[in-house]
Amino acid sequence: MTDDIQGQTIAFLTAGSGVEQVELTGPWQAVQDAGGTPRLIAPEPGSVQAFHHDVDKGDTFPVDATVDEVSEEDFDGLVLPGGTTNPDQLRLQPAAVALVKAFVEARKPVAAICHGPWTLVEADVLRGKTLTSWPSLRTDIVNAGGEWTDQEVFVCPCEGWVLVTSRNPDDLPAFNAQIVRTFTDPSAVAQAEGAHC
Repeated sequence: MTDDIQGQTIAFLTAGSGVEQVELTGPWQAVQDAGGTPRLIAPEPGSVQAFHHDVDKGDTFPVDATVDEVSEEDFDGLVLPGGTTNPDQLRLQPAAVALVKAFVEARKPVAAICHGPWTLVEADVLRGKTLTSWPSLRTDIVNAGGEWTDQEVFVCPCEGWVLVTSRNPDDLPAFNAQIVRTFTDPSAVAQAEGAHC
């Protein structure tokens, strides 16, 4: 099976500022290269200010739609990039949290890297899931009912939906390859990874 997501639209959900640039641009390019259409979703219209390691300003990226203008029905999957302040802002936005929860309830694949799982914690969707992240999220994930693991990339099909997670920007090659495989055929990935449940 080739990794081809032609015709699929993938949501990239970020706050208006604080996203780690490579955790947005790397997966975005991977989706495009596989034939998919990435769309940048944020709480407010305009542009998103990216950062490098939460310190240096990076580029700005145009918002394609706000969280109030879309629903999970518009997309085939969701990517949650990291950056320390990005998901911390997102989890204070009820509409953004509700959108994440809607993806899970619709059983659509979700991918999160680094601090990205913070929004999943806020959405209260991690019970029964195993995932990885930036190490400082471990306690939050466990308190939210998840199990934390220290791996380059981890795929969890438990609870009826597929979650792909990685720890940090160094894991991007593995993360990018895995999200494309997952978006290509989530059910095949779920069957292959079923032993993790």
